[in-house]
Amino acid sequence: MNARVFSFLLVMIVLMIAATGCTQAGTSTPSAAAPSPATSVTQAAATPAGSLTTNATLVAFVKEAVAYANTSGKDAAIAEFNKPNGSFVRGELYVYAYDFNGTTLAHPFNPEKIGISRINETDAHGNYFVNDLRNAAENGTGFVEFYYINPAHNSTVEKKLGYVERVNDSWWLGSGIYEGPA
Repeated sequence: MNARVFSFLLVMIVLMIAATGCTQAGTSTPSAAAPSPATSVTQAAATPAGSLTTNATLVAFVKEAVAYANTSGKDAAIAEFNKPNGSFVRGELYVYAYDFNGTTLAHPFNPEKIGISRINETDAHGNYFVNDLRNAAENGTGFVEFYYINPAHNSTVEKKLGYVERVNDSWWLGSGIYEGPA
């Protein structure tokens, strides 16, 4: 089975599993209308321990950002993704952008990393997390677990489930769900 088919099947399984827990009153799913940066993303019951965001919401958030990038253009999208109070920072979710060399294009909480290749940077447990995220994006989409600082919790290192998606052949976007202390 090739990697794209496997990735697609994996995403579909995760979405189906996540959708089975999203039938409580008071929750909603993102609309199928053309995404805009002001569209709200509903936070539902926790999927990973300690998280307020489901995997399905994470995937929808990144897909919305990719659609925004394709509609607005790379420069406008990167400018929006870099805003700490912008429309792509929602609770624990925020969008980051990289090129396929691992160079940071956008990160609303680490502006000092913009323009720097992080392909050989390791997380708190020695994983080459940007390289792993890039490899998933090269396959179109994918999930990667790593350990990263959580700006919402005094920048403590926490386990994070990242989801990435390719925008085109030159860059990709991602976001993640913090799962608690490392």
